[in-house]
Amino acid sequence: MTTALIAPNIAAAQDYTFRLAHVTSDKEPIQQAMQQFADNVAKRTEGRVAIEIFANAMLGSNPEVYEQMRSGAPIITIADPGFLSDFVPDFGVLGGPYLMKDPRDFQKIVNSDLYTDLVDQLRKDGGIELLAMNWFFGARHMIANKPITGPDDIAGMSFRTPENIMWTETFTAMGARPTTLAWAEVYSALGSGVVDGAEAPLPSIYSSKLHEVRPYISLTGHFKGFTGLIMNGDTFAALPADIQTILSEEATSAGVYMTDLMLTSQDDWIAKLESEGATVNRDVDVDAFQAMTDVVYTKFPAWSDGLYGKVRAILDN
Repeated sequence: MTTALIAPNIAAAQDYTFRLAHVTSDKEPIQQAMQQFADNVAKRTEGRVAIEIFANAMLGSNPEVYEQMRSGAPIITIADPGFLSDFVPDFGVLGGPYLMKDPRDFQKIVNSDLYTDLVDQLRKDGGIELLAMNWFFGARHMIANKPITGPDDIAGMSFRTPENIMWTETFTAMGARPTTLAWAEVYSALGSGVVDGAEAPLPSIYSSKLHEVRPYISLTGHFKGFTGLIMNGDTFAALPADIQTILSEEATSAGVYMTDLMLTSQDDWIAKLESEGATVNRDVDVDAFQAMTDVVYTKFPAWSDGLYGKVRAILDN
């Protein structure tokens, strides 16, 4: 589905049109946040900027969309710290396991000088403009053919992970066997037994119907996933200053909206999953998983010295 979003009672002609792409379902909260972003940009620019949303990987997989964006195509897309770490390695720490208990604490990082420096480095070294990184995509939980209460339950199990070293290091530390697959392949891989389990936020599990092939969802919350909107740095720099400001401010505002939506809707998603036959396991030894994954933060030699300690100091303040 492609939706051109232009506020009513404004001029129909646009000075700028951007495609806003993501690979997840248009039924998930991220679509609602993108809708708000696009609507508010159209209103505040009085029709000078139109944004068309492409969900369900309509513009291609994440790597394909990133390539288009980096080549200068008028694309805004979603990115997580793992992707950004390809250009600025220190971004990777923001996607680490059990980094924070309360997702709202992530705002402390966004408000820090450390974050400002990372954004500047990304613009300089990666040619990418990070409009916002405060979009809470959700706590990620495990789904399998049995409840997972602690590390012993996943020892030796194959778990689907994205092509992201943070994921593979985390599941290796837990004693599982990470298997890299594209998101579009997860349902069939679970159904055919290519992998034993997967992990994702509850809305993604529900929208992709993973509970149809693996009925047990264990609330491990191993990642508190934040994402954000990015676009080509040169494309952004060529925009008028007022439009630059509006894009950044509305991206941040939509992130606040999405974070609130995700934090207030978990019980609703659990109810939906349980109504369709899923069993949600709340009896998880989170402390044991956290202890096993502490070692992950020592696996990234490209990070700057003392990076994890600096992040911990910001979060614990």
